[in-house]
Amino acid sequence: MEQNKILIIGSKESFIIRVLLKKLADADIDAKFVTTKLDLIHDLWDETALVTFYMEPDDRLEDDIRTFLVDKMEDDDKQIILIGDPVDTNEVAASIPSQLIYKILSRPLDYDTYIDCVNAFTKQAAADELKRSILIVDDDPNYMSLVREWLKDSYKVSMATSGLRAIKWLGSNNKVDLILLDYEMPVTDGPQVLEMLRADDDTKNIPVMFLTGRDDKESVMAVLALNPQGYFLKTIGKDELLNKLKVFFMG
Repeated sequence: MEQNKILIIGSKESFIIRVLLKKLADADIDAKFVTTKLDLIHDLWDETALVTFYMEPDDRLEDDIRTFLVDKMEDDDKQIILIGDPVDTNEVAASIPSQLIYKILSRPLDYDTYIDCVNAFTKQAAADELKRSILIVDDDPNYMSLVREWLKDSYKVSMATSGLRAIKWLGSNNKVDLILLDYEMPVTDGPQVLEMLRADDDTKNIPVMFLTGRDDKESVMAVLALNPQGYFLKTIGKDELLNKLKVFFMG
């Protein structure tokens, strides 16, 4: 990851903040502190990997700051650590999508715990483990490779060329956040695969969206009757697919 700086924001540079910055420096972690001013945060954003909001009692994020952080974290695959009293962190956390919050820590801050969190984040980011994971299941390798190419910068993407391969892969303790499942496949079609997924306690809660090449009313109604989390026509373009997936994961 080229961006490797930790950005700590707070209402004031307190003694605790100065001690924290010293301990981060001693641990070879590059960190900067800025007050909760939009222009200061904006200036350091591009080189920031992880944001920390250190809350004094009753601290909150102004609406413009919160909106900026949420939008930019979603766009740039970044996350935030919240530090404060539980009553304060709970209120702030309620206004930020949960997938953007890496950790919530209580005051008084345990410095070693925080440094461990930062190091864990760095390791996960380097391994792309912080990205949402999507499994594409389709018997057309060319189409599947195209979709993977579209998604790979934003998601961790795996592929299976048949429903049975997907079931076997998931049975090997592989976890995903979403399955894009071809509706029409030979041998074991999409509806059969969905039935098998929902019959297994380990996979029954994985969201499934169908991929289908048929857009006539009868076909669409047949897809919707299975109650998937959604469906996409295979004629969908890259930008529309990425936008719809972003909306889904924000939900």
